[in-house]
Amino acid sequence: MTLIARLRILLNDVDPQPMRHIEVPLKIRLDQLHEVIQAAMGWTDTHLYEFRAGDAGWGMPDPDGFYDGPMPAKKATLQKVLEDTGTRTIHYVYDFGDDWDHSIRIEKVNEAVPGVTYPRLLKASGACPPEDVGGAPGYEEFLVALADPDHEQHEDMVRWSGGSFDPEDACSDSIVERFDRLAKRWAPRPAKPKAPKGAP
Repeated sequence: MTLIARLRILLNDVDPQPMRHIEVPLKIRLDQLHEVIQAAMGWTDTHLYEFRAGDAGWGMPDPDGFYDGPMPAKKATLQKVLEDTGTRTIHYVYDFGDDWDHSIRIEKVNEAVPGVTYPRLLKASGACPPEDVGGAPGYEEFLVALADPDHEQHEDMVRWSGGSFDPEDACSDSIVERFDRLAKRWAPRPAKPKAPKGAP
């Protein structure tokens, strides 16, 4: 029996606030959950991250061991974090310069639906801010400049955002495509048939 966790992910301090309802295996490793969140939000996975629950943190430890950083995300599962901390909400911080703070609420745990692949997107609203926009304050300034053709930075922001940006558009189709790629990459590989004994 495979258990599935339904998660509600909110990007804090941003208006309009991006929200994602997703389902993932309860036993997903945190480094894989990081990939799912990147795909769900539309981030580019070009910065460090950390999951936080209680006094504990999981992420990418310092490879040189010079400081006491987070515990390795690849050695922890969502299920273990929930069992060890007793929490139903964990935080995910992405890009320690912009400090994008996400709240992840575990809403329910159910059995997997036969024939359904995970991760699965249930609902999405709100666009992910552009990468390296300067955190929540920078994003607010970006939206102001984008909305006002007379703003001194309007043309720069239009060019920088690729010509069009809708803060309300979650781009759900793109999320589904990214989730499908993750599911295929994580699917168990079929075992290779064994050669018969005595075969060269």
